[in-house]
Amino acid sequence: MISAQEYKNAAARAVAMLSRAGIAVTLQEKQRLEVTDFGLGDLMRTGLQIVVYLNTDRCCAKEIVLFPRQTCPEHWHPAVDRLPGKEETFRSRWGRAYPYVPGEPARHAACRAPAGSEAHYLARREIVLDPGDQYTVPPETPQGFQAGDEAAVVSEFSTHSADERDVFRDPRIVRRPGVEQISLDEAGIELIR
Repeated sequence: MISAQEYKNAAARAVAMLSRAGIAVTLQEKQRLEVTDFGLGDLMRTGLQIVVYLNTDRCCAKEIVLFPRQTCPEHWHPAVDRLPGKEETFRSRWGRAYPYVPGEPARHAACRAPAGSEAHYLARREIVLDPGDQYTVPPETPQGFQAGDEAAVVSEFSTHSADERDVFRDPRIVRRPGVEQISLDEAGIELIR
């Protein structure tokens, strides 16, 4: 579980990074900002900050904020009901991001799996996304990603998102581990308007 202070700090930092990337978010979007450490208790190494703009039956749009070298653990989006898994296009807005997918391993990979979690990162084809670059991940494809040294803001455009059904290679992962109960005032929302 993420502490109230950790949430407040990460949310304020994520909103500042979105602003630096030239991305305006509303007060309501700031209040819905998701901060997750995937239940591992090490947000700065393994975690995400996410603003969801919309998620309909057909499409989804999000902003993903990654702090320097922060990693999204390897996962895939399985078929749900008779629909294929989520197809996603990631477009870098600011900073450099490194998606990893199955394929030929990078000779000199820019990223490393978080220490102690190496066995849970098997997708080794490295994609480099600088601002303006984009990459589409087909449904049901194992994937993970990491920010570069300066952090990254990445837009995600996809089919319907059912992230609560994601399958993670690391069995310790909890997709939405929760945040210590806090009010919006305690979260510092007024500080990040």
